[in-house]
Amino acid sequence: SAFYFDVRKDSLYCDAIGSTRRRSSRTALDAIFTRVVIWLAPVLCFTMEEAWTTRFGDKDNSVHLQLFPETPSSWANDALVAKWSRIRDLRRVVTGALEIERRNKTIGASLEAAPTLYLERPEDAALFEGLNLSEIAITSAAEVRIQAAPEDAFRLQDVAGAGVSFAKASGEKCARCWMILEEVGHQPHHPDLCHRCSGVVG
Repeated sequence: SAFYFDVRKDSLYCDAIGSTRRRSSRTALDAIFTRVVIWLAPVLCFTMEEAWTTRFGDKDNSVHLQLFPETPSSWANDALVAKWSRIRDLRRVVTGALEIERRNKTIGASLEAAPTLYLERPEDAALFEGLNLSEIAITSAAEVRIQAAPEDAFRLQDVAGAGVSFAKASGEKCARCWMILEEVGHQPHHPDLCHRCSGVVG
């Protein structure tokens, strides 16, 4: 989906080539690509053929010669779908708050932000356990708090129990991943990079 690719672009572009997160992202994208292109091939004949040959580079291996791939039944997970549906709703509150700041010229890109997401329901906060809100919202930093949002926080009428306060990210911009972090400027060999990028370039 566009959402998955949007969130995972940072890992694909900036993580180390052999990192587990980057490799798992590529595996997921490969499974998605293969299925979507083969499924749509009977309807979008030329477009899917072009996508297939561009991806695999073999003009003799047509998408129209492929069998529909088997999809494991274990991939169907209603609880996971419900979880990420709610996370995406909460993310809309964050992106809505950032859009106002972008429109007001306070920021030019979401990576310039470090928002705080206030959640009134503990079960909503539990959704982010083991997850990084800044990664999901494509910001340089982000915080989740279990409490009522301040009066001036941004809210969406159709997303109950959530509000967002905006703050600008603190630090310097990494020349490689473009995140604004306090750690930039403290790498002896790469003063313009963050810890992660400095480690990747060596």
